[in-house]
Amino acid sequence: MDRETQSQIAVVGLWHLGCVITASWAKLGKTVIGVDFDRDNIQNLSQGKPPIYEPELQETIQANLDRGNLSFSEDCAQLKDCSFVFIAYDTPVREDDSSDISLLVQTIETIGSYLADNSIVIISAQLPVGTARKFRQRLQEFNPTVELVYSPENLRLGEAIYCYLNPGHVVIGADDEVAGKAVANLFSPMQADCLFMNLPSAEMAKHGINSFLAASITLANQWADLCSQVGADFSQVAAAMKRDPRIGKRAYLSPGIGFSGGTIGRDLQVLESTNQQFDNISPIFGEIWRYNRSRVGVVRRVAREVLGSLEGKAIALLGMTYKPGTSTLRRSLPLEVATDLIAQGATVKAYDPKADWSEVEVPKKLQSCPDAITAVEGAKMTVVLTEWPEFKTLDFQAVIAAMSGNFLFDTKSFLLPQFEQLEALGFKILSIGRSFSG
Repeated sequence: MDRETQSQIAVVGLWHLGCVITASWAKLGKTVIGVDFDRDNIQNLSQGKPPIYEPELQETIQANLDRGNLSFSEDCAQLKDCSFVFIAYDTPVREDDSSDISLLVQTIETIGSYLADNSIVIISAQLPVGTARKFRQRLQEFNPTVELVYSPENLRLGEAIYCYLNPGHVVIGADDEVAGKAVANLFSPMQADCLFMNLPSAEMAKHGINSFLAASITLANQWADLCSQVGADFSQVAAAMKRDPRIGKRAYLSPGIGFSGGTIGRDLQVLESTNQQFDNISPIFGEIWRYNRSRVGVVRRVAREVLGSLEGKAIALLGMTYKPGTSTLRRSLPLEVATDLIAQGATVKAYDPKADWSEVEVPKKLQSCPDAITAVEGAKMTVVLTEWPEFKTLDFQAVIAAMSGNFLFDTKSFLLPQFEQLEALGFKILSIGRSFSG
């Protein structure tokens, strides 16, 4: 098959990452076949219904279904007509944040015999370092002309299609130079800088980025906790730090309850596992992961400081997805916060504008509500956990009227520009990184 002239692309694995990649290439005018082995998912996608919310995703899929350059199938035989095959499963993460690559191993075994001569498998799913070369070797046992390139995703939920189409740079991990250049040519419409490296370097690049962000988040949380004890305001401290050109205005200096969702934790666990193989030479990654796991108790600690015993106290949680712009509750720290508060005897109600409650086991005694006012009714404290834009425009007069108390705990300082107005309404504002006088 001629890699230069064949335009059809296959994407195997259709949840968030796979659906975004499928929609993005179709939007660029490619003929795209999405392959997944979940029949219900294929049927829904064929009707323009993706399995997860992402801005513009449903509209883009439907538009390209209508144009006729996008289709979905359970049949691996469709891969024989494709010169580029993306493996795009969102790599599952276990409860301890370790990577579960069994689905990816199974996919390699399933598609190996269907791949066309000279085709290139592009893995965008996150892989623990050392995995890509094993996959490449296995694929070439099926067909020695097949190549594998690792190009890890760099998406942000809530703006994933834009991120994919405007990446700035693309990491291309390839042990075969010709295959690497072919993938660079494929990505050329995006006008991004291509960074060529071998397979393990590409895997480590992703681990490095996420562990750097994890370290920044961890430092921000620790600085913020100290600020609250000494009378400093971390929002002001962070503003000064971001003016330093060695740090920058986009630095991860927003304190909160820690990172969740699995992606960053997964990379930390990969690095910690690798560290343990080499005599504990780099222990910092495991320490960062363990510290982050402890952050789930921040809401409990602050609630106890102002409410005393939580037994029988009503607490409202606003925002349950681990970040705005997504419907997924998988590996969401807000769910762990809810479980922790319930274990302390609190009565907990929650509202999230997009959460898909069907995809997780909802904590017992947690009441999900259809709107924010229902959630805060009777609450001694309202806790903002996810920075959904609509929370900035809530009718806070109605919120405080519905509550039985007046504590508003903004764990992300998301409402910082409104703090004075909210205090004027009668709220007692709590936030991470500044002291509360009561």
